[in-house]
Amino acid sequence: MIRSASDSNLLTKELNKMVLTDIEYLLSYLEAHHVPTIQKKRHTYLTYHGLAEHYTYVLKDGIIKNSIILQDGREFNLSYIAKPDVISLLRDEVSRSTDQPFNVRIESEYATFYQVNRVDFWKYVNQTPELQNYIKNYYRKKLSENIFRLQRMVMNGKKGAICAFIYSLIDLFGRKVADGILIDFVVTNDDIAGFCGISSRSSVNRMLKELREDGVLTVKNHKFIIQDISYLLDQIAN
Repeated sequence: MIRSASDSNLLTKELNKMVLTDIEYLLSYLEAHHVPTIQKKRHTYLTYHGLAEHYTYVLKDGIIKNSIILQDGREFNLSYIAKPDVISLLRDEVSRSTDQPFNVRIESEYATFYQVNRVDFWKYVNQTPELQNYIKNYYRKKLSENIFRLQRMVMNGKKGAICAFIYSLIDLFGRKVADGILIDFVVTNDDIAGFCGISSRSSVNRMLKELREDGVLTVKNHKFIIQDISYLLDQIAN
């Protein structure tokens, strides 16, 4: 049975709670082992899709965006990461380098990462039950996110996909204000198109205009304020 969008979000939130405790242990572990950190500026790239990489990166603070480049040259956005997290645990545990599965671009003013030799990282994991638990929850969390993303792309039209994407921003960047829920992060129309598989920016502009006219959201200082969550949920295919 296919879960509804709200069910998928609820599962992801529950997994996030478990992973948060584990990621706190991982950050403390890396700090105790004096793992070096690096800092990157806004709109620079940490890694590029397809290039060999010798390190595993753990986001310490900041906001990043994962994406891949399609064969026609368009960028397809996968996810924002706005909390401490391992950037990628794909591939095997023994190779000294591996091809990066996606681009990682910094979206906040700065982002700080622990930079761990990937073979050493897996040694840490294999020697520490608490880190093994983190890895287990990490993969469960990513699977849940991927199912929700696939559901958003396959089962919704363009408007439904945009509504589902905006709804997903609440958990990442939302905070309550007098007018509704402020998405306290600037998301461009180009990024929305990239997340929703929409090739035309004008289509995004038109649908956002419809949402504003219907009283679903407003825009203040280039940030969304969501005023009608029920409308968004009604547009998302279950």
